[in-house]
Amino acid sequence: MQRVDGVEVAHLQREKRLAVDKLDAGVALLGGAADGFEECEALVPADLLMRAGAEVVLTSITDRLEVRGAHGIRVLCDKAVGGFSIDDAAMVVLPGGGEGTENLKASVRVQAILDAAVARGLYIGAICAAPSILGEKGLLDGKRATCFPAFAPALANAIKVEDKVVTDDIFITAEGMGVSFAFGLALITVLYGEAKAEEVRLSTRAG
Repeated sequence: MQRVDGVEVAHLQREKRLAVDKLDAGVALLGGAADGFEECEALVPADLLMRAGAEVVLTSITDRLEVRGAHGIRVLCDKAVGGFSIDDAAMVVLPGGGEGTENLKASVRVQAILDAAVARGLYIGAICAAPSILGEKGLLDGKRATCFPAFAPALANAIKVEDKVVTDDIFITAEGMGVSFAFGLALITVLYGEAKAEEVRLSTRAG
């Protein structure tokens, strides 16, 4: 199994590869999405993806553009979910945060977006508590995955691994806020390859 800086990467062969080798791939980050989202888990990956050349769209799951983070930081999203089209995305990312994850989980629109993303074979990233949403939908059954330990029961049918960030098929999961940077690099890796992820890592002076 390939590992890069302690991150497990299990790329499975797919009949249809996404056309994301160009640097204009759209990423819908549904993280500013929900009140109570963990700020670092949304904004650090968003920053890194934009450095790689991705068009990142912070999408609110309500009709309001402004959302409140778990620590009171307010973020102005690019779009409300009503204006979001899965046709424009190559990836959907779910940040965590206890309250934020519950709000994401309760959203009929978010559930529909996830179903559409899976049907189209789009990449789906989730960090901290958010992988529990995927686990409860059965999307991680039989797949290697990780999450914040308190939410591990939701991944009962997944292959729970100890790595901080795990990629298996279209799913990229991460353990928590402390690995937001590594999570962002893993998202870049699946979209643009390891060379681009390393370029971004070096440009930020990360160790």
